[in-house]
Amino acid sequence: MSSFTGCSVYSFSGTNIDPAVKTISISTFANNANNGPSFLAQRFTENFKDYFQRNTSLKLVPRDGDLQFEGQIIAYDFAPAAIQQTNGIDQAGANQLTIQVRVKFTNTKDPKQDFEQTLQTARPFPATLDITSINNDPTALNELFRNLITDAFNKSVANW
Repeated sequence: MSSFTGCSVYSFSGTNIDPAVKTISISTFANNANNGPSFLAQRFTENFKDYFQRNTSLKLVPRDGDLQFEGQIIAYDFAPAAIQQTNGIDQAGANQLTIQVRVKFTNTKDPKQDFEQTLQTARPFPATLDITSINNDPTALNELFRNLITDAFNKSVANW
């Protein structure tokens, strides 16, 4: 039997994390979006933490992790997306929810990987659904959150 040792980068669930990196800290993302519901910051941050804990072996610490995330939700916009004319009246055929998050990533072991970037995702919804219905549907918001979190994950630890 042979064994492999050394200081190389390992891969876990598609990640590319240096073995010297052991911890991660994720600060609560501030909700600076004018239209965002009150629970938005807390739910997004918890989803962010859960995603990294499920997909890496890093230990989540309250602050000063080897990898650090912080940021803010800067836009939460619900607007008509597909205007249709019915009986001479313009109406939304669909509505679209767009979320933008400003993410700052710090890698204390390799500062060349640090970044600060605005990530955006959008999803159309039937015109019959209003923003209150969407806000009360955790599945709908979780899909949008997952898109943003996956982008941050890929840029930070998957090196995409």
